[in-house]
Amino acid sequence: MKNKHIIYQLLPRLWGDGRLVSCDAEFASYLRSLGVDYLWLTGIPRHASGESFVKGDPGSPYAICDWYDVNPYLASDPESRMEEFKKLLERMHSAGIKCLTDFIPNHVARNYKGALPLYDFCDGDWTDTLKVDWSNPATEQEMLEILRFWARKGVDGFRCDMVELVPCDALGRVVKTVKREFPGLLFVAEVYGRENYSRYISEGGFDLLYDKSGTYDILRGINAGSRSAKELSWNWQGLGGMQANMLNFLENHDEQRVASTQFAGNANAMWPAVVFELLFNDASFMMYAGQEVGEDASEGHEGRTSIFNWCEPAGLSELYAFIHGGYMIPASKSIFEHYKELLTLAGEPVFREGLNWDLCYCNQETAGFDPDRHFAFARYNDNTSWLLFCNFSKERASLTLSLPEDFRQASGTKKGDCLIDVPPLGYSLMKMK
Repeated sequence: MKNKHIIYQLLPRLWGDGRLVSCDAEFASYLRSLGVDYLWLTGIPRHASGESFVKGDPGSPYAICDWYDVNPYLASDPESRMEEFKKLLERMHSAGIKCLTDFIPNHVARNYKGALPLYDFCDGDWTDTLKVDWSNPATEQEMLEILRFWARKGVDGFRCDMVELVPCDALGRVVKTVKREFPGLLFVAEVYGRENYSRYISEGGFDLLYDKSGTYDILRGINAGSRSAKELSWNWQGLGGMQANMLNFLENHDEQRVASTQFAGNANAMWPAVVFELLFNDASFMMYAGQEVGEDASEGHEGRTSIFNWCEPAGLSELYAFIHGGYMIPASKSIFEHYKELLTLAGEPVFREGLNWDLCYCNQETAGFDPDRHFAFARYNDNTSWLLFCNFSKERASLTLSLPEDFRQASGTKKGDCLIDVPPLGYSLMKMK
């Protein structure tokens, strides 16, 4: 049973011709070649569009007006949109790819006409929505019916939006009920408060939680020069047994693109972060469509690919063409091949299921080791062991890394202390047995 899932997020309206048929067999094969386990299809349930209150055009996928319908604009034949969605699921399933869709328990669109009880206000500046009334017992039953509806269509799980804004106990009853009825469903929670992690696993029944306030924020802070690599050790130590319930990411629809000027400015600046998120410990990993070719959201604003407006991200267009036999420029191809190499490595048993050893604690005083900008760790099982070094510094890292005796005994590694020479903002991978 593999522990580390690879999730790929896609907004179908930005893919190919923006129709469900663009998620074709070639795309499914492509995902399989990357080792993807789950495709998160963002923006499938019908949302408000063309109304005066809607943000942007066609509007936000998180302002649902009909929980039992698919967005008509996604279909080649709008009258057959649900059937086209089911065929998309079949194509993915045939390639061994499972599919997630959105579940949004906190709010619906202002023109929602369904059975969910609502308040007459919204949270924050989400002026295209109204908040769901979870104090009304009817809410739990209707939410359960919504999840049952999509599970019966063949959906394999749900990415659950802003769960901290609804009562955990009530939401947990809904999640646990539908998981009993449809064993194997995966529930991913967008959770930001680290103090809430344990509750949303035990009481909420979620399988994976965003590690936004932990790993993501620390790595982004290291890139900005405001945080220390030592915090990466503190974070996973604090998570304890919850580590396997974490979902690491560097991009999604809410966050700025790594290659945007508002983040790193260059996809190649974050390889140490990718290696850490993808290969350290047994947390799962999520990537956003276009991330693997260095999409920079230059067509939009604030470094984000818009979820409110029609847009044509150049990286997505290039990637779609490449999957279907087209050309990819060398700069994009280099980033893509780099991601594919690391994703392939992540699929090996030692990284899927193996044990983990943080080597930073025994190298704090090692000459050349910078505890604030270097991170070293090992992964091992009965058959093999790997040494990995992440250099978050803009200076070259040259040192002799110490391997403690207890690690050597535990891993069966006979190799002595290791010479490390890593370029700025680079990493090294060393197979030790």
